[in-house]
Amino acid sequence: MSASSIPAASTSGPRPLTDAVTEIRVTDPGRIGRALAQRPRADLAGAGRLMIIACDHPARGALGAGARPLAMADREDLLQRCMTALSRPGVNGFLGTAEIIEDLTLLGALDGKLVWGSMNRVGLQGASFEMDDRFGAYDAQGIEASHLDGGKMLTRINYADPASATTLEASAKAIDSLSQRGLNAMIEPFISRWEDSRIVNDLSEEAVICSICIAQALGRSSAHTWLKLPCVSDPASMRRVMASTSLPSLILGGEVSTDPEATLASWAAALELPNVRGLVVGRSLLYPGNDDVEAAVDAAVALL
Repeated sequence: MSASSIPAASTSGPRPLTDAVTEIRVTDPGRIGRALAQRPRADLAGAGRLMIIACDHPARGALGAGARPLAMADREDLLQRCMTALSRPGVNGFLGTAEIIEDLTLLGALDGKLVWGSMNRVGLQGASFEMDDRFGAYDAQGIEASHLDGGKMLTRINYADPASATTLEASAKAIDSLSQRGLNAMIEPFISRWEDSRIVNDLSEEAVICSICIAQALGRSSAHTWLKLPCVSDPASMRRVMASTSLPSLILGGEVSTDPEATLASWAAALELPNVRGLVVGRSLLYPGNDDVEAAVDAAVALL
C-alpha cells in the first residue's frame, strides 16, 4: 500500500479492514483465539536487529501525532498505516494492546512477526491519576495464552508522587510472571515529574541513567528483561547512558519529530552501541510529517 492510498482520518468512505474484523467479532469471536494460536511466529533469539512498530498509544488516551490531536482516532486509517509499516522489508516486530493485536492477527499482518503485548495503560494521558499506572491491559497469562513473545511495561518514576511505588511493585510482579513463563519483559523506564498539571519525562543523561539502574533491578530475575529507552541526542551522552546496563536495549521513537533527519542521525549513533539491539517506533513512522509511511519505515530499517 502506497502512502498516497492512506486516507486522512475520517469516519466516511469505505472501511474494508474494520468491517471485516467487526464481522468476525460478531459472528465467530472464537476465530480470534484460533488465529492467534495458528499465527506463524518468529524467534527472538535468532531475529538479529529488531525493527518494531509500536501502537499502544490510543489505550492511554494519547491519540495525537505531531500537529494532529486525533491522528490515531480513526481505526481504519490506523490499521492501514500499521499494515503498511508491517509489510515493509526488515520490519520484524509489533507492540500493541489486545484489540489491535487481534485485529492485525485476523488480517494476517502479524504472521512471522515478534509481538509484544502492552501491559499497563491505566495512567491516562493528562489525568490526575496519570502516575498511578496500574496494569489494566495484558497480563502475563494473557500474553502466554495469545502466543505472544513478551510484554511491555511503562515504568515512570516520580519522586514526588507516591503512586510510583505502586507502578514499580506492579512492574516487578509482571517481570517475575513473564520470566517464569520464559517470556520477554520489555521495560520502558523514565524519571518523571509534574509540570503545569502534566507529566514530563526527564531525558537528561543523568535521569535516563538513574531510570535504567532502577528498572533493571526489578524482579527476582533479569534473564528475560530488555529495556526500551529514549535516545539521548548527544552521542557521548548516549554512550554513557548505555554503559549503565548490560541488558539488551531498544531505542524508542517518541514524538513525531520536526527534524526527521536529525532523529535518524541520533538513532544511527545509538545503534552503533553493542547493547542497542534495535528500534521500537510508533508515531514517527506511522504518522510522518509527509505521510509517506513506506519511506519513513524504510529509512529507519536502513539504519539497521
